Amino acid sequence: MEDSSFLGSGWSYPIVFEDANLQLRMSAAVENINQSIHLLLNTPIGSRSLLPDYGSKLSTFLFRHIDATAQEEIIQSVTFTLLNGEPRIDVENVRLSVNDGGATVEVFITYVVRQTNARHNHVFPFSSLEGSNLEVTG
Repeated sequence: MEDSSFLGSGWSYPIVFEDANLQLRMSAAVENINQSIHLLLNTPIGSRSLLPDYGSKLSTFLFRHIDATAQEEIIQSVTFTLLNGEPRIDVENVRLSVNDGGATVEVFITYVVRQTNARHNHVFPFSSLEGSNLEVTG
């Protein structure tokens, strides 16, 4: 069995408690990296006062029309964010799948863990029309 303790471990995200012993659930290795990627992409850049460069600019795309230009901007933004925010990986590829007329975008990330040279995938769901299912009745 491969020792991957050098990849890190920490509290799982979202924070939950184990049912049996009421201890915090921990994550390690690739699971920890995937949770870190998810947290990094969900955090708006500048929202952490002690780490102002932590996070991504994905929130700026929430109410934009997802055309070819916006898709390329999202790919570049995700690649840049992961390059600067997750030092344990090298990003190989980022591609998008746009569904529901641009309302839902899935970001497919292929990366290589630097320490093990193992390739992994992560899918990040991103809704560009979040909070817009409002109905006006009169």
